[in-house]
Amino acid sequence: MKFSLAFSPCPNDTFIFDALVNKKIATDNFEFDVILDDVQTLNQLALQDKIDVTKISYGVLPLLISNYYLLNSGGALGKGVGPLLIAKDKIDLKDIDKQTIAIPGENTTAHMLFSLAFPSAQNKVFKVFNEIEDAVLTGDVDAGVIIHENRFTYQDKGLIKLIDLGDYWKTQTKLPIPLGGIVANKSIDKSTIKKIDALIKQSVQYALKNDYEQLSDYVKQHAQEMSEQVMRKHIDLYVNNFSVDLGNDGKNAVSKLIDVYKNLHPGTSSIKPDYFI
Repeated sequence: MKFSLAFSPCPNDTFIFDALVNKKIATDNFEFDVILDDVQTLNQLALQDKIDVTKISYGVLPLLISNYYLLNSGGALGKGVGPLLIAKDKIDLKDIDKQTIAIPGENTTAHMLFSLAFPSAQNKVFKVFNEIEDAVLTGDVDAGVIIHENRFTYQDKGLIKLIDLGDYWKTQTKLPIPLGGIVANKSIDKSTIKKIDALIKQSVQYALKNDYEQLSDYVKQHAQEMSEQVMRKHIDLYVNNFSVDLGNDGKNAVSKLIDVYKNLHPGTSSIKPDYFI
């Protein structure tokens, strides 16, 4: 059986899926056509119902529930790993509503967390995540929400942190932050989806056991100009026990994020918690 499988070229994703797509583990009769792209593009492909199995931002999950199941493995949740709101110069947080803010995609967890912290902010510009630092530096926007490897590089460019949106979430909910999850199309038989989920779990476990000390060529190949030190920081932050299995804490965090979405989008209260596989 062949399925399309999409994830980002970021080190945490390539680390997680390396063993599966490069057959370092037994994949039985499963084959995968791999698509690598930024998560906002993957969100759009999922919204268009074009992918069988894909990484998504948890921010878009409420819009996908009718067509996709959320898998237990392969995602990114954690503590202290949330998006950062950064700027060139200090801005009082009470004045954020008056500023133009760059956000890494409309249907992203970063946008949802920013909206949770600053519900009245309206001047938003949606950009690909790796364009945001430059937009702040050039003055195209007053501040920006950064994710992924930009968490490790913004200070080198003279930018400052205004607030850690992940810390804000933790203070408000006491739960890990749901950042990115793996979903499978409901057009696929549920028993088959569970087998794919199990393969992804094996792939994560293989990577943690065999590839952490010596990062694989697959991870390095797709990390662009990222240093190995940044790759490791990336993996350390985003690959953990929740990547192996959501567990009860992970599922509670996802459900809480759905509740936040409902509060931010009146009229969506009918969403039911039947999206877990």
